[in-house]
Amino acid sequence: MNLFFPTDAAVADNTLPIEKAPRLWMPKRVVFTAEAINEPFGQKIYERISGLNLPIEILKNNRITGLRGETERETYKLAKSTLAIVNAPAGHFKLRPIPPSADFQFHLAEGCPAHCQYCYLAGSLSGPPAIRAFANLPAILENTTNYERLDKLTSFEASCYTDPLSIEHLTGSLSETIRFFGNRPSSHLRFVTKFDAVDPLLNIAHNGNTRCRISLNAEVASRRLEGGTSGIAARIKALRKLALPKEQGGGGYPIGVVLAPIMPVPGWKEEYAQMLEQLQQALNFSSNLTFELITHRFTPGSKDVLM
Repeated sequence: MNLFFPTDAAVADNTLPIEKAPRLWMPKRVVFTAEAINEPFGQKIYERISGLNLPIEILKNNRITGLRGETERETYKLAKSTLAIVNAPAGHFKLRPIPPSADFQFHLAEGCPAHCQYCYLAGSLSGPPAIRAFANLPAILENTTNYERLDKLTSFEASCYTDPLSIEHLTGSLSETIRFFGNRPSSHLRFVTKFDAVDPLLNIAHNGNTRCRISLNAEVASRRLEGGTSGIAARIKALRKLALPKEQGGGGYPIGVVLAPIMPVPGWKEEYAQMLEQLQQALNFSSNLTFELITHRFTPGSKDVLM
């Protein structure tokens, strides 16, 4: 599979292929807890979701119910189609180091709408896997300033418990976070995604303080194991958009590639070489690029849940 990048001649004679719209997850159920709907940022999320004509429930308390079915499969289906807007609990304000990815991790949300069969969140988050986005985001962001180090640049990872781009069209949380770190020269933001809807991020004044990373894999591994995500070609196109200079219609971001998890698939050399060739074709210009290569460790508990 080869990526197609247009020449000036192709643009002129209108022979470009039709680009597919980015993959956007739309929940079947959206729930706001009582405390979340009263948050100013919670109100912004409410307005955004209302504009998409999605069904919304506003609870009288902060307890989310209706996520469990009669079987584990039914519970999974119900939870994975639910977006809950809640407030991050107090424990989320005590940030933990996360080497080697970043100095500290913090969370915009918990859970992910994708269906990656190796997902480590299955063993990390308890209860039905509903996606929970945090309405008290301003307090979460302000709290990160308490962890800035005076003697060196401090890095913050925002995608340990979620794929923030996967729900950006519903919450706007990632854009808000990038803008916040754009005014923080002593701190840098990092996130990673398997989705391609990057257009809302391109015109943000990030000032080079956010590194946007795309998770890639061999085509065969992604197609079989990464359900509900954008295709590899679409992700590579998205990475190109993020990296292109703003004067060329891109985002001008520092970027990163996360090869994860590396899989011993049949013909792995050819499969990964093909993907890397696509990447090389896409990034045919100077960019601020990093690579992370990651394997997967199945803990006994995580393996039981995934199986």
